[in-house]
Amino acid sequence: MIRLNCRNVEASIIGTENGLELEKEFDNYQETITKIIANLNQRKDKPGQWLQWMNLGYNEETLWYVKEYASMVKNRFENILVLGIGGSALGGLAVTEALLKPYWNLLSEEQREGLPRIFFLDNIDPDSISGLLDILDLKKTLVNVITKSGSTAETMSQFMIVKDRLEKELGDNYRYNFVATTDKKTGVLRQIAEQEGYKTFVVPDDVGGRFSVFSAVGLLPLALVGIDIDAILKGVKDMDLALKNTDIRENIAAQNALIHYLLDTRKGKNLSVMMPYSSRLKYVSDWYVQLWAESLGKNKDNDGNDVNVGPTPIKALGATDQHSQIQLYNEGPNNKIINFIRVEEFDNTLEIPNIFEYTGIGYLGGKTINQLINAEADSTRVALSDYNRPNVTITLPKVDGYNVGQLLYMLEVQTAIAGELYNINTFNQPGVEQAKNYTYALMGRAGYEESAHVLNEKMSVV
Repeated sequence: MIRLNCRNVEASIIGTENGLELEKEFDNYQETITKIIANLNQRKDKPGQWLQWMNLGYNEETLWYVKEYASMVKNRFENILVLGIGGSALGGLAVTEALLKPYWNLLSEEQREGLPRIFFLDNIDPDSISGLLDILDLKKTLVNVITKSGSTAETMSQFMIVKDRLEKELGDNYRYNFVATTDKKTGVLRQIAEQEGYKTFVVPDDVGGRFSVFSAVGLLPLALVGIDIDAILKGVKDMDLALKNTDIRENIAAQNALIHYLLDTRKGKNLSVMMPYSSRLKYVSDWYVQLWAESLGKNKDNDGNDVNVGPTPIKALGATDQHSQIQLYNEGPNNKIINFIRVEEFDNTLEIPNIFEYTGIGYLGGKTINQLINAEADSTRVALSDYNRPNVTITLPKVDGYNVGQLLYMLEVQTAIAGELYNINTFNQPGVEQAKNYTYALMGRAGYEESAHVLNEKMSVV
């Protein structure tokens, strides 16, 4: 199992001004945490609670359909192109980067063992879209369109562009190059998919996009490139069982949620840095940023009070960002908690040649890069504590499907517990919807004419 080390949050290590007396706080909050964990598990099967993500690890039917489809299309396509934005793409991107061989898309077909390359088109920059579509042979590309509502402007505009190109190249057969992941019954994409005969998968009800990685949203792209999704869901189920434990001393998600909450509300640490010491986990930080920001950044609590809460998540990468951010973290404002992710066993061991024995770098010879990166991780967390900066370390035995499944699910549960501590709705996102509505108005969507008029007036003033 993955482990959490929160020693460098202790007041005895970083001082009472910046640290916590964890044993005391665990005692103080034991009853609250027990109620939160029990309540989340009681509500997860109830419609409208947006907690169905807690059941995704057990959805054998989805697992079977995804694996069956991946088997059916095996060896038919050279590329997988995922069209989606936010939660529709970040989970799949994080896991493929973690579990595929590094530089997967640059490997030869033989090195990929005949499996396709995979691309995530998760933005609407016209240069990026054009550049990618110019280098892909769309006739040999399976396009997975992902949007729950079916009306996401970014994703559907991408879809329309790709559909137009594919239809011109393949005629009526273009439909076999599309697979849609969307609402089971409603929405524009569901309607189009049924009219045109696309294969479809379901974005389940009561699962928000940022919590959807273990549904078909994430599992389908992973299976299409040969990732062992059984191992991922085994990790999810084992972690789910561990996190049902209401004893905070045995529940790492509850521990880290409480630590973040108390450091924010009592000590002014309202920035949460996610810093894995593994390039393969780089996009886990991107996924975490959305999970934490959309879930916890709220202006109203559950009682209708104005609160404007939410720690700001920051992504970083060790050891790269030791050379760009750690100076600020050590000597700048003491308003952060740093989450390190440390990997015990890498897939490869890379020895440093002993070729400059009598120089200032001779000490490196005969060591391994593996030793160096973990020495960097350990030295950085100790240095931060020397500067009285709180930090926690999540340790993965290795980067594989089982451990990545555990990690992501633990962070999801941690987020849900934190939301309960803040007494906010963890699963809505009204601040995002406002910008979406303004976009609809500017692009001329029917029903938004009045908003367009008001918006144009505001823009002219600015």
